[in-house]
Order: sequence, then C-alpha cells, then structure tokens
Amino acid sequence: MKKEILATSVALGLTALALHAAAEKPLKTVNFVDIKKYLGTWFEIAAFPQPFEKGCSCTSATYGLNADGSVIVKNRCIKDNKLKVTEGKAWITDKGTNSKLAVQFFWPFKGKYWIIDLAKDYSYAVVGHPNRRYLWILSRRPTLDDQTYNQLVVRAANKGFDVRQLVKTEQIGDFSGI
Repeated sequence: MKKEILATSVALGLTALALHAAAEKPLKTVNFVDIKKYLGTWFEIAAFPQPFEKGCSCTSATYGLNADGSVIVKNRCIKDNKLKVTEGKAWITDKGTNSKLAVQFFWPFKGKYWIIDLAKDYSYAVVGHPNRRYLWILSRRPTLDDQTYNQLVVRAANKGFDVRQLVKTEQIGDFSGI
C-alpha cells in the first residue's frame, strides 16, 4: 500500500514537473490555417470553465468573413432555457500562418485566439491562449468520438495546458441555425 502511494505521488510529481516545463515554452500554433475553410460553425466539445460561459449548454461559434478581411464571430449557447447570442470581431495577427487571431467582444478588451491543433479536413480544432488559462476543443459536429477527443487532450497537455480543468460541454442538439 505504501509503495502504491509513493509510486502515485512520484508519478503526480513528475507529471506536474512536465506540465510546468511545457507551460514555460512558447505556445506553438499550427503551421497554417486556411481561413476560408475555418469559417462556419464550430461546436464546443470541451473547455476550461470561464465566467462568460457559466450556465451555458449547446455552445457553438459561427465565423464569417467581413469585407475588410476581419472575421465576424457569433457565439451561441442555451442559458436559462433561452438562446444567448454574443457577437464579436476577430483579426488575424499572424498573416504568415493565420493561426493567431485577436478577438474582441467588448471594446476595448481583446483576447488572443490561437489555433494550436487542427484536423487536416477541418473537422476539429483546439484553440488556446498563450498564457494557457483558456482552452477550447471544437468540432464541426456536436459530438466528437472518444479516441479523437482523448488524443486532443493529450496533445494539449503536451503543450502545457492543465487538461484536468477541461469540462465537457453538453450538446443536446444543433442550434447553429437559430
């Protein structure tokens, strides 16, 4: 019993050290994002809890292109049995990769939206912030198979995110057309 406790403690300690070491490195984004392919609706599969999403289910985001090249962002969720819609705007901040954006919902506040993992077919994406306090796992469908989800969680952990904070989002149906 003592050996098991010691082994568990050592494993947790090594995990914490690895997490800390990964979190000290600059956050790497994907090499390139085709913004036109990225546009459309994404469903939140899991995320770090944030005050602005408290009480939300069926969370999704729809992205569209503005004439000036910026991206219109329309976040939706069901909160207190009502549809809640928040609109914002995003700008690409790294034109070489298109993987780093700044998002603004309320002036003058902007947040960093970095695409850190992306399926070749744009069926899933992982978005984070370089401070690693924000993380979203997104899918084009309201569900994501367990194998893919687990792979994305491991890859996010390897990038220094404390994935123990991830909470799966309840997705009852497709509310993207509302």
